[in-house]
Amino acid sequence: MTSRQKAAAAQPLEQLRTFGDPVLKQETRLVTCFDERLRKLSDLMFDVMEREEGVGLAAPQIGLVSRIMVWKDPDDDDEPYVYVNPRIVEASEATTTEDEGCLSVPGETMPVPRANEVLVEAQDLEGNVFQARHCGFQARVVQHEIDHLDGRLILDRTSQEERRRVLKEWRERTLAVGP
Repeated sequence: MTSRQKAAAAQPLEQLRTFGDPVLKQETRLVTCFDERLRKLSDLMFDVMEREEGVGLAAPQIGLVSRIMVWKDPDDDDEPYVYVNPRIVEASEATTTEDEGCLSVPGETMPVPRANEVLVEAQDLEGNVFQARHCGFQARVVQHEIDHLDGRLILDRTSQEERRRVLKEWRERTLAVGP
């Protein structure tokens, strides 16, 4: 384990991981234990998501390689959702490209193409399997968070030109702030 990986592992779960943290590029492991600790983890994830003013959060964003995500629908009274071991089982061929932001790439938005509709299979906090069909904004949020669970960021989904632009701005900001 490198010194950077050791430092990253020592961060508290309440701290949001940002671009450059190696945990964000790792594929997650399936959750197999559905207990009170999982429920507390989902509560913590909602707390971090709310504090950071996001609409979704995946476990890698707080340093865990567990396949769990939380999200809310601002168009539905901020209805909260917890998806454990989610996977997209069906996606529409029709896509829409819209600007997306990400809590782990703070201060940046970029155009990202996404399927207009997805069918997701997941488990709830008790381990019950369910399927849910999402369209529009909900589909975008779910795809974004599942990308995190698969070790992908919006930087991996945008065009090369946008990626270069964002990385250049990121470097300039980092150099301006200093070590």
